[in-house]
This record gives sequence, structure tokens and C-alpha cells, in this order.
Amino acid sequence: MWKIKSFAACFIILLLFTGGSWLEYKQSGIELEKMKTDFFSQHLKNFKLRFDHDKYITDNQRQVDILHYDLFFDLFPEKKKFVASAIIKGVLKTKGLNSLDLNFYDNFEINLVELNGKKTDYTYEEKLISIVIDHSIPDTFKVKIEYSGTPKSAGFGGFSFARINGKPLVYSISEPTYASTWFPCNDLPNDKALLDIRIKNDSSQVSVSNGVLVDVVNDNFRKTYHWKTIYPISTYLIALYSSGYKHFSDSYISIDGKDTMDIDYYVLPNDYKNAQIDFAEHVEILGFLAETFGEYPFIGEKYGVAEFLWQRGAMEHQTITGVGSNLVGGKNFFLDIYIHEAAHQWWGNAVGLKSWKDIWLNEGFSSYCEALYFEYKSGSSALQTTMQSKRQRKFIGSLDEPGEFLFTNTVYNKGAWVLHMLRWELGDKIFFKILREYYRKYKYSNASTGDFKNVCESISGKDLDKFFDQWIRGVSEIELSYDWETKQIGDNYNTLIDLEQVQENYEEFHFLLEIGIQYDGDGIDYHKIYINAPSIRLTINSSKKPESILIDPNQRILLSAKSK
Repeated sequence: MWKIKSFAACFIILLLFTGGSWLEYKQSGIELEKMKTDFFSQHLKNFKLRFDHDKYITDNQRQVDILHYDLFFDLFPEKKKFVASAIIKGVLKTKGLNSLDLNFYDNFEINLVELNGKKTDYTYEEKLISIVIDHSIPDTFKVKIEYSGTPKSAGFGGFSFARINGKPLVYSISEPTYASTWFPCNDLPNDKALLDIRIKNDSSQVSVSNGVLVDVVNDNFRKTYHWKTIYPISTYLIALYSSGYKHFSDSYISIDGKDTMDIDYYVLPNDYKNAQIDFAEHVEILGFLAETFGEYPFIGEKYGVAEFLWQRGAMEHQTITGVGSNLVGGKNFFLDIYIHEAAHQWWGNAVGLKSWKDIWLNEGFSSYCEALYFEYKSGSSALQTTMQSKRQRKFIGSLDEPGEFLFTNTVYNKGAWVLHMLRWELGDKIFFKILREYYRKYKYSNASTGDFKNVCESISGKDLDKFFDQWIRGVSEIELSYDWETKQIGDNYNTLIDLEQVQENYEEFHFLLEIGIQYDGDGIDYHKIYINAPSIRLTINSSKKPESILIDPNQRILLSAKSK
């Protein structure tokens, strides 16, 4: 998910809504950084998502492995309701369970519940349907639930019957735990399954979902679109869009040149020309990501973008990203969002989460991909600029325990910085080898922070306990106090540098530090020193007299330094 969170994007949105211009604000003397920070803070205050997964998932649900969802939705946008059915196949991992529990909001009228072809007893309240298990049934089960009604709005919207320009637009956004607002499911991110979904609506409407389009069936004045996945999918990534879309497409060719895949765009008719401009770079984005990490994971299906009316960013539904209609303006202002969402197909969709506490593996990785793409396009200065845009005075909380508010600046931007610092610590060759192996090993599966750490250590041959402790579990950043002097010895100079860590809440960081020695009119020499003590004295020899020293001159780590 890309909530409108990067300072640059936030500020552009602010200008669009207020009718201002960058130049006007600059000339008015308003402190730009304060404006962007205040706007971002207000955004989070308004839209933070309170989250308690332990109360949402029962113990029984962890003893179930869902294999396949077969979903059907007959949409009636004018009434804001649907008639639906769900056929769910799975396996009981533990014998002796008395009930099969599925997440499902209790506002629907249930018309039928069957277990293995027989009607069965069940309870249905709050966010759970609990189906009584006959112990004579085999380990493999098939549940069928027929239901109807109007979904509750929850989270970032859940399932929405919306309108734009007097026309209906139906869409879903289920992250993190709101798939159950519109279909019964085992709403755990690590219980991936295959999917068939049929969407019926007025024949004027185009209905879109994950995977490949199997067929379109006309029934008088109504039309049913059947979509199917051949790769497993998490429930929160299952999508439904239905509107009077206009379609266009590009073609992506695989790295080995053997496969051609469609990139499909479903846009509102009024945005058709603007979308062709804004979405034009997707082929290159997918190509870069595939070359960097490994082939696009859903090459046998598609990649796509569909406009929807969630106006706070975009959502990385598997193979079919939802993009807010307010981002489509024909100016390509939001390239970073398109990069971020495409990167999620690798990080979050193919390599899924074992639990929501590992959300930084989704958002931090995809945020860092923005910086990597701009580095690829424009060089190291673009990488540095992008990473600096993701800095803030202090990140709140740790990546290891994101807490009840999952989608924070820490998760996105500190997560990106952790990868940036890991790259500096290990070097480009090892760092990118790690990412490729991590992707290869956990593709179509799920991973945790511990799994990622294990891959890092296996490839690098290094013990990274300290790195992960200070940056993943820790809440502080490095603060250095330093002093220096130069002594001439014959024709050479010895520069003595005293460094002291003065940060609170974390006594001793270990890190690779770059120090620049600047000479009068004669460039800079760079030196790498590994710091593994709270205070240290360094000696750097040179044939020229230093003019000044620079601590972390290329801003490679989360560090601030002040002269004593």
C-alpha cells in the first residue's frame, strides 16, 4: 500500500487542493519543511488504522490451510448490495477440531451453509462464522456459503459502492484485515490460496480482478467476468473493481525473451488520455525490478492498474494495483507511487508476510525500490536525494513491533533506510545477491524478519545480530559528538579524530562510518572506519593539510553529528 505519505507527494496534493503553486509558497517565506511535516502528521492523525490481530483470529483458524476460494458476486450498485456465494476448499491440519472458524462480518443475510455438500449448524456473530464440524468428515473440506446484503465500511473502506460523475464504481480495499467485510475467509496473510472469482454486473460495466480473465458471459443485460489465479494469493490482496472502464494495454517481455505478458490498464473514460501519459513507464519499471531481483513473479498472469475512488494513495492488489483517481492528472507527478506498487508484486505479494508485525518487509522494501529506480534512471545523486526525502528528525517506535498503527512513517521510511544501511554495510554485490536469494527462496510463500536475517547471514557470511538489534528492534539513531586536530610530522600530517556516541536509549551502535577529509581546493579523500565502541580515537595520515572533516558526507546511515 502506498498511502500518500512521501513528503513530496503530500505537498503536491496539498497544492492541488489549495490551488497554490510551488513558487507562490516559496516566495511567501513559509518554511517548506515545516509545511510538509505538518501535512504528513495531520494525514496520519486522520487516517491511522487501529489494529489488533490477536482478537481477530481464533486458535482454530491457525489449524486450517485454505487451498482455494471460488467467489461469486452479483452486483447491484444502485441498491449498494450484492448477492454472493463462496465455496472454500481446505485442509484441517489438526484432528479433533469442533468447529471451522472463518472471518466474516455479521451484517449479511446468510441463505445457505454447507460442509462437504451437507447443510450444517453454525454460529455467526461480530466478525466470525463458526461452522460445526462432524468428526466423521475427512481432513479435506469444502464449505459453501450463500449470502447477500450491503458490506460494512471498515478500515480504508473495505468494499465500496461509490459513484463518480454520476456513474457507479465498485471497488475493494481489504488491507490488512478487511477481506471479511465482503467474503468469508481465513484472513491470515500467510494462508495463501488459489482463487476463482466471478463478478456479475450491468453489461455496460467492466469487472476486473486478480489473475487472468478466463471468460466473459453475457446474460441478457448483465455480464459476468471470470478471473482466475494460477499463483497463490493472500486474502487481503484479492480485489474487485467494476465500472464503465476504458481499457488499454502495454506488453512486457520477460528477461529471457521467451514470454510476453500484458500490462492492462482500466481507467475512467475522462482520464483516458491522462492515464496513457501517467502509466507509460510501467514497462520500464517492471523490467528494472525483474533485472534487479528476478523475473516478474506473476509472468503467467498479468500486471495491471485500475482506477478506484480511494483518494489516499494506491493499493498493491496482486497483479492489479488500484490507483486513486485523484492521482491521474497527465503530469506524471506520482511516478514514485507506481514504482512502489509495482515493487510490491515482488515484496508483499510474491514474498508474503508471515505476520503483520513484519509489515516493514512489504513497505520498507517497496519504498527502497523507489530510490533504487531513481538511482537506475539518474545516478547516485538521485539515490541520495530520494533517501534524504525519507529522513525525519526521529522515527517513532521500532520496526520489530509496529504496534496497533501499522502504516506509519517508521514502517515505510525507516524500513527503506535499514536496507540502504545494510547495502552500505555489506557492499552492493552481496546486498543484491541477498535480495535475489531472498526472493527466490520465499517466492509464492511467506517470510518473517528472522527469515530475511537468515538469508542475509547465509549470503554474507557475517553475524548480523547487532545490525538487526540496533535497527530493527531499536528505536534510536546514531548521534555523534566529535572533535579533531591535525599535527604535522615532517612532510606529512596526522589527523586525530575523537568520536563519541551520545544518543539516548541505545548505548553502543556498531556501524561502518565514512569520513571525508577535505583539502583546500584539492578535493576530498574518503575513509571507511568500522565503529564498534561508544567512543574512539582515529588517526588518518595524509600528505596534504586537511581543511575540514566531514562525518558521513554521503549520508549513508541514520546519523547526526555535532562538533564538540
